[in-house]
Amino acid sequence: MRARRGGIHARELTQRRNYVLSILGLVLAATALIVLAQVVSEKSSIPAAALLTVAGLAVSTSSLPDIVLDPELVLTLVIPPLLYSAALNSSLVAIRRNVWTILSLSVALVVVTASIVGVGLALLIPGATLAAGMALGAAVAPPDPVAALAVGRRAGIPPKLITLIEGEGLLNDATALTMLTVAATAIAAQDMTFTHAGGLFVLAAVGGVIVGCAIALVIRFVQKFLGDALLLNVVSLATPFVAYVAAEEVHASGVLAVVVAALFIGHDTRHAVSGASRLQTGAMWRLIDLLLEGFVFLLIGEQLPTVIEGLAAYPLTTVVGAVAVTLAGVLLVRPLWLLGTEAAARMANRSSSRSSRLSGREVVVMSWAGTRGVITVAAVFSLPLTTESGEPFEIRNLLLFCAFVVVLVTVVAQGTTFAPLVRLLNVRADPAAESRLRNEARVGVTKAALQQLDHIADEEEIDDDGRALMRRELEERIDRYNRRLDHLDETDDDAPVISPEQQAATTVRRRLIDAQREELVRWRDCGRLPDAGMRSLEHELDHEEHSFKQHPDETDQPG
Repeated sequence: MRARRGGIHARELTQRRNYVLSILGLVLAATALIVLAQVVSEKSSIPAAALLTVAGLAVSTSSLPDIVLDPELVLTLVIPPLLYSAALNSSLVAIRRNVWTILSLSVALVVVTASIVGVGLALLIPGATLAAGMALGAAVAPPDPVAALAVGRRAGIPPKLITLIEGEGLLNDATALTMLTVAATAIAAQDMTFTHAGGLFVLAAVGGVIVGCAIALVIRFVQKFLGDALLLNVVSLATPFVAYVAAEEVHASGVLAVVVAALFIGHDTRHAVSGASRLQTGAMWRLIDLLLEGFVFLLIGEQLPTVIEGLAAYPLTTVVGAVAVTLAGVLLVRPLWLLGTEAAARMANRSSSRSSRLSGREVVVMSWAGTRGVITVAAVFSLPLTTESGEPFEIRNLLLFCAFVVVLVTVVAQGTTFAPLVRLLNVRADPAAESRLRNEARVGVTKAALQQLDHIADEEEIDDDGRALMRRELEERIDRYNRRLDHLDETDDDAPVISPEQQAATTVRRRLIDAQREELVRWRDCGRLPDAGMRSLEHELDHEEHSFKQHPDETDQPG
């Protein structure tokens, strides 16, 4: 008997081990596909999202086990970190400066798009309730700025459009997901009135803002007592989940709480966190974004055959009608809204500065920057599987299919043609003006340091020789920045922003850093320097290289 029980126990352990290894294999295979898609995307004009979706379809035809996503798991573990990361990198100042345009796009346009899709679906599709239509409308209403900005920045769209796309992408997710939560509640309850749903939306939004502000205050207070960069990263990683759970506990909007908390936390971190922490936190959130978005797009392809099988219960005309209504609401409402609001703004405020308006070409670019992405997929996956009575939510597969089609059409059609459209319309930023502004800011901050030098040196008891050395370094830096400004003023608009001398100096600087790294390795290999010391010094070189990796004109090189 004992031997039999021991054999059964050993088989159970083997089965569990094989299950864990299979899950690990799936994760590693998905990670490899994400990396491969990013590499191919960088070398071509094909969006990584489209490549990952095709890869997911290939996975679905293999013998690998299907993945069934719990809606609450998606809403709780996937959406909060994606929203938090986006909000951390947003500019609260820029949002305030363009607040009415951003609110128009991120709140009013989302509500109008969701309502048109919801009402259209309820009127034209048999068996579709207004709550179900509004749920789909809320899922497909918010554009995902990630794909548009990734392409747009490479194409060189103006900073004004980047600010509008970032601000819209940040707040429209919160608006749409708050609407989705209310719609999902209505689907489950089945007897909720429109007035009741509207009241829930307002209460959820107000509560989300209050909870988000409270969480931001608490986190900023905690940050002051944490000096270690790793501990600050742990706090940053936990914050979106804390904000989401806290808001949901008081029946407020968890997603809005996450966005508001991130906006205020990311607005002013100069006293709360160190430079090392900011570098580490930025890298950590970029990695999380890459993996989460990659896994979600893989799951689109992986789940699509299952969703299509679930469409067998619907006539073809119903499926085509639902897709047509959803695509029409997504693709037509946005350009009409932009044209209408811009015309209204011109009529209402003819004397306003043209810098605050959008030109006709900019309206076209903004209209085409409406790709739907990971938030739409994650949101539609969060729809309930059953109602409160325990009956299956039968129309769920149809809603998922409509959302998938919207994502695929916008990612492929708009994502692949966005850059050519920007070039065709010549809606470009002025790189010389951006470089001039950065160098003027460098002159300003260096002069501020020079003015504070004597005061700080007195406090730290620095001798005259030390002060003279620091003063000379600051004055030389100001002189370098002024020479760059002179170079920008002397060149015409078509000339390169970076002078040949600066380009050469940057190349030399990188090669010198490589030489220093090689010398550190030699010191370590011959036993003159321990590994810990080598890593510390290598970390200093990494920071130095990072300071000029993105923009060569940001280095302290002559030029």
